[in-house]
Amino acid sequence: MEPVTTTSTPLSALSAEDLAARLTTVRADYEALKAGGLKLDLTRGKPGADQLDLSNALLGLPTGHRDRAGADVRNYGGLDGLVELREIFADLLGVDVASVVCGGNSSLTVMHQVLTSLLLKGGPDSPRPWSQEPVVKFICPVPGYDRHFTMLAELGIEMVTVPMTPDGPDPVAVRALVADDPSVKGMWIVPTYANPTGAVCSTAVAAELMAMPTAAPDFRILWDNAYAVHHLTEEETKSADALGLAAVSGHPNRPLIFASTSKITFAGAGVAAMAASSENVAWYLQRLGFASIGPDKINHLRHVEFFGDANGVRAHMRKHRDLIAPKFDAVEAALTGRLAGLDIAEWTVPTGGYFVNLDVLDGTASRVITLAKEAGIALTAAGSAFPHGNDPRDRNIRLAPTFPVLAEVEAAMAGVAVCVELAALEQLTSA
Repeated sequence: MEPVTTTSTPLSALSAEDLAARLTTVRADYEALKAGGLKLDLTRGKPGADQLDLSNALLGLPTGHRDRAGADVRNYGGLDGLVELREIFADLLGVDVASVVCGGNSSLTVMHQVLTSLLLKGGPDSPRPWSQEPVVKFICPVPGYDRHFTMLAELGIEMVTVPMTPDGPDPVAVRALVADDPSVKGMWIVPTYANPTGAVCSTAVAAELMAMPTAAPDFRILWDNAYAVHHLTEEETKSADALGLAAVSGHPNRPLIFASTSKITFAGAGVAAMAASSENVAWYLQRLGFASIGPDKINHLRHVEFFGDANGVRAHMRKHRDLIAPKFDAVEAALTGRLAGLDIAEWTVPTGGYFVNLDVLDGTASRVITLAKEAGIALTAAGSAFPHGNDPRDRNIRLAPTFPVLAEVEAAMAGVAVCVELAALEQLTSA
């Protein structure tokens, strides 16, 4: 998604005298902000209590203990998950039911299982386990999802970055990294409503990523489709068909798709799913079989009864949209109202997902975070959307407006806008 940018007279065009006068005014605004005694949190993309309330009927489900085939879900077995739930995920992700495995509550856990299995055992087409390679590298689109990066760091996988564009990861930059370096084993992507930019990977970019030659024969794309159905407008964007594009290109094992109901039902008690080629599914289930005799099929049945089918999920997500879209509108209104025309910030207006990406004047993001904290507004640490927390331009801030109530979002964002302008004025007047 293209960012909203400022359009009128920039601060940098003001005289030194006018800048000093404006700095005095904004400092007064900031002191008033601090005096307000705020205690607000925009740090994590968590559902609000009203969103969680939408799923309270789950607490009385399931009404029985047998699946469609009559199997007792209270017992062991069914490593690949309840078929009725797999059908729902298959519909939502646009894949065959046979491609889907449903597991526990966390897709992040499934991603970790996949990476550790690749390190310890290698994939179906790996010459050897990844841990036996001299170096293992992953491509990370930036700004991106901090938990992807911290997982790689914990596993000792090196990270190389490429720009995240409105249409997905820059395919030219990706091709240049994978063409001749066999140590580049994979890449992350949040293809639909990316964290934090809200970008949507186009079919053209997805096709290029699936078809490109790679020096590593077992190159993997971890396709984290966490926000596939998290629309903020009536236009419900459809994700590119990663599995289909990969199969046509001759690289069926390249993508592994991940999703969950974590921000659809209960964040801590949802269901995770993975979709992949038949060979990857068999490989994953073989590895999983050493760690599990089957998932929580009671929770699977609970979700099946709650939703009924994929259309039930879509209808449920429209209720989520009605609750959180006004909060995203409040973010845009606050930033536009204070910062439009100053040429010190640009931000996205996402059509889905959980975040707004804010880029401030180079070298001021850390200062904005500090100013906000001192005024009682908690923001995600500057640089968190980059590997090792290192934003080379110190300008990126991820905003997460879903958890607080609307009035708190409005108050917090009005304060953030003041902090952005104050940090910029401090820098512009310090020369």
